[in-house]
Amino acid sequence: MKPLILAAMLGATLSAGACVAPVGPVEVTRFHVPATERLGRGTIAVRPAPGEDGSSIEFRSFAAAVSRELVRLGYVEVGPDSEAGQIAYVDVDRGVFRPGSRRGPVSVGVGGSTGSYGSGVGVGIGLDLSGPPPEQVETQLSVMIRDAQTGQSLWEGRSSFAVKSSSPLAGTQLGAPKMAEALFRGFPGESGETILVR
Repeated sequence: MKPLILAAMLGATLSAGACVAPVGPVEVTRFHVPATERLGRGTIAVRPAPGEDGSSIEFRSFAAAVSRELVRLGYVEVGPDSEAGQIAYVDVDRGVFRPGSRRGPVSVGVGGSTGSYGSGVGVGIGLDLSGPPPEQVETQLSVMIRDAQTGQSLWEGRSSFAVKSSSPLAGTQLGAPKMAEALFRGFPGESGETILVR
C-alpha cells in the first residue's frame, strides 16, 4: 500500500505544479523629465503609437492593462479621441525566437594523471541529448506620456518579457496585465535605470 500511496501523492504534486504558470522577471527601463509633479494627475487619453494597429485584439488588451494602471496612479482616463491634458501612446511588439545553443551535440575530453604507480591518459566522450532549446515568445510594451498641448515627452517606459511559447504567460490575456503592472510599479521610477521586476 505504501508504494501506491507514494505514487498517488507524487502524481498529485506533479499535476499541481503543471497548473502553475512559470513567472520570469520583466525588464523595465524608464525615462522622465526632472519635474515630475504633472505625472499621475489630470486627464489622460490612451492612444496607439504611430504605426500601431489600434484595432487589433492584442493592442486593445495591452491598452486596457495600461489604462488600469494609469487610473490606479491617479489619472482620470478619457476616451482616446477626447480632449485630455496628457496622452499615453502605447506600442506593442511581439516576436518568436529560439535561443541558440551554446554547446555542440558532442564533446570530447582528454585527461592525464601521473602518480607513484605510473601514469595514464583517459578520453571521455559526452553526447548532448537534450535537443534544441524551447521556442520563446518575447514581448515588449512601450508607453510614452506626452503633454497634449506642447507635445513634450513627460515620461517614457518600456518593459520586455520572454517566456516559453508553451507558457500561459505567452498569451496576451495573462501577459498584458503582468507587463503593465511591472512597467508602472514605483511610478515614475528612477530615470534611466533598468530594473528587473518579478
